[in-house]
Amino acid sequence: MTVGTGPDEALVAAAQRGNATAFDALVRRHTTKMYRVAYRILGDSAEAEDAVQEAWVAVWRSLDRFRGESAPTTWLYRVVTNAALVSLRRRRPTVPLEPTDDLISDGAALGPEGHALRTEEVARVHRAIATLEPSQRIPLVLRELEGMRYEEIAEMLDVSVTALRSRLHRARVTLLARLKEMRDG
Repeated sequence: MTVGTGPDEALVAAAQRGNATAFDALVRRHTTKMYRVAYRILGDSAEAEDAVQEAWVAVWRSLDRFRGESAPTTWLYRVVTNAALVSLRRRRPTVPLEPTDDLISDGAALGPEGHALRTEEVARVHRAIATLEPSQRIPLVLRELEGMRYEEIAEMLDVSVTALRSRLHRARVTLLARLKEMRDG
């Protein structure tokens, strides 16, 4: 099955033919989203930047092997997820995630006290996510924080949708338990 010929597909095809401008357009279009995925997996901005850079190098080197059997975005997320996993394997315990401004609701509507409480709540959730095993954290980040479809995530992680749903269920149960421990402890 070949995916349609949308803007990303056209850019990939042009980049495969050696068009550096098309590749640059892909980089500009997707780096922020790839960084967000890497950051949410790794919890460290420097490591996330390195993972994204490594992912783009890997994409450039493997452009000729991309056959369009999945959407370019699925492929890019898979490459950056793999780069983040390699980074995770290289280090010891994970660093707690820090909330980013795009994850915190409008502070003006909440007022200063409400904004501070919301920021603290978001930070607590991200610290709890950072404690999950990568096999649970990655699908949870991609589904709940990035809003990706089950089919896309399953393809990226090379698992069945059923296995993905099982991982997500375990991740949610574990996350709720960790949040309860943090609240009670």
